[in-house]
Amino acid sequence: MSLPDHHLLHTAPQRPLVLATDLDGTFLGGSDEQRAHLYRWIDDHREHVTLVFVTGRDLPFIRNLVRATNVPAPDYVIGDVGTTIAGGLDIEPIEELERPIAQLWGDAGARMQALLKDEPGLRLQDTPFRYRLSYYYEPDKLSPDTARKVRDAGFDCLLSADLYLDVLPPGISKGPTLLRLAEHLQWPRESLLVAGDTLNDLSLFQTGLTGVAVGNSEPALRAHLDEWPLVCQSPLPGAAGIADALRFHGFVPGD
Repeated sequence: MSLPDHHLLHTAPQRPLVLATDLDGTFLGGSDEQRAHLYRWIDDHREHVTLVFVTGRDLPFIRNLVRATNVPAPDYVIGDVGTTIAGGLDIEPIEELERPIAQLWGDAGARMQALLKDEPGLRLQDTPFRYRLSYYYEPDKLSPDTARKVRDAGFDCLLSADLYLDVLPPGISKGPTLLRLAEHLQWPRESLLVAGDTLNDLSLFQTGLTGVAVGNSEPALRAHLDEWPLVCQSPLPGAAGIADALRFHGFVPGD
């Protein structure tokens, strides 16, 4: 399945590609050389490749990332763990697609903060999110009742990387939001490749789409992947794992 770590992608995709990838640890993972190879290939074949960032990061972070680094600019962004949908040159929210998410969230931010303010092992992230709450959590201090309280209040609770706890509108996460965007833009399922490395990427694989869990994926994610036969588990990290999967899944001809 895997390619040598130094292998370069030279050829164009055999079919149109929509690469829907997590950022931290995935598209931004691997060595400088591995990232540069993948990014150069995407730039060289941009007429065949649609790039979607599917991330827990917010839009200001992504705009700055694209301005300040060699990371290719995305065509679309699914940010804030699936609660933001954006696109265009300025990476601005797409109101039509976000409206159902906003309606599910309502004015829950203050109410959920009050509900969780005395929960042990939680520290609120200081980024102002629109349709979610995000905390850092300490696994050895977190109460098993915390997630139950969130769900009893009608919202979803997502833990990942033994560090992040996200409170999300019901039924909203990376995978369902990607499917909403794909349906809106009429992308064929066979053109999509999803990529991730932590539990907050699990919903991407639960879509049943072709995918890759890169080599540095957390064990808690890998424990679920046998259920999804279209997801390959690359031994290579980050960007190199994505390049590995492009060949494995036939988006790029093999040698």
